[in-house]
Amino acid sequence: MTAKTNAGNFFEDFKVGQVLPHATPRTVSTGDVALYTSLFPTRFALHSSDEMARQIGYDRAPIDDMLAFHIVFGKTVPDVSLNAVANLGYADCKFLKPVFPGDTLSTSSKVIGLKENSNGKTGVVYVRSTGINQRDEIVLEYVRWVMVRKGDVNAPAPEVDVPNLPKVVPVEQLHVPEGLDFSGLDPKLTGSTHMWGDYEIGEKIDHIDGVTIEESDHMMATRLYQNTAKVHFNQYTEGKGRFGRRLMYGGHVISMARALSFNGLGNALLVAAINGGRHIAPCFGGDTIFAWSEILDKAELPGRTDLGALRVRSFATKDLPCADYPGTLDAGYRDGVVLDLDYWVLMPR
Repeated sequence: MTAKTNAGNFFEDFKVGQVLPHATPRTVSTGDVALYTSLFPTRFALHSSDEMARQIGYDRAPIDDMLAFHIVFGKTVPDVSLNAVANLGYADCKFLKPVFPGDTLSTSSKVIGLKENSNGKTGVVYVRSTGINQRDEIVLEYVRWVMVRKGDVNAPAPEVDVPNLPKVVPVEQLHVPEGLDFSGLDPKLTGSTHMWGDYEIGEKIDHIDGVTIEESDHMMATRLYQNTAKVHFNQYTEGKGRFGRRLMYGGHVISMARALSFNGLGNALLVAAINGGRHIAPCFGGDTIFAWSEILDKAELPGRTDLGALRVRSFATKDLPCADYPGTLDAGYRDGVVLDLDYWVLMPR
């Protein structure tokens, strides 16, 4: 057969400094928004109501920040993680422009680090990915690192080059969309009376609710983002692998944790940055996801009296209600923890 298909890049195919332009620009529609809402119990009012969005200065409701993230992420998969074993983590993610239905998103990535694993069969690839809209404006950018299989185990290991990444996005780099004013926001519309000043550093919030994730949900979500990773789709091959079944896309758990956080953080209307994140353990269809959060920091925003920033660390667990969690990570992660996500949200004052 002629070789016209794409087998994806293996670890030895990546070079530090390499730029990967990703195919298939995607125009976002209200259909995407409706499908995303049907997949996750998200209730953040800013993304639900054009009328409310106009009250604070938008022309219409922007799409959910995490939906934008997943669409940008999905573009990268055929070139970065088609042959991945696991997506390991995120850092230095900044949301720089709102995305609206009708916007077209494209993505490119740059390889910024490589490290072969000691088994000689896999390696870790670090990339910085940038999503732009149809006006070439940067919508968001982030770093992720992913464990990728080698196609040829005898291929020589590259020189170790691990990037030095910031532990937290500085407050002064958090972007607030221009022309917005949250000072007149009606808490009856958002569903929460708790504003920025009501939260304290060190406070822990059990988001209480649990949602069981189904194979059909994650398959539909992953297709929505055009994420083609084999580990999520192909039961024929994954049935012969370590777990014997398809892995849930880690971003599905991120969106579920963000949606669950509404109960306790209902006025956390915008995600401004992801400081860091780790997928601690895999999830599968039939797992029930719970979430709880800790307030790590809070900050005033330069020149703003209507908004403040909260630094939140959210944990997602599977089949482990957060009331049963000991509430400390000093001794390491307990069995059942699947996600550890550190991020900044913007909240009315």
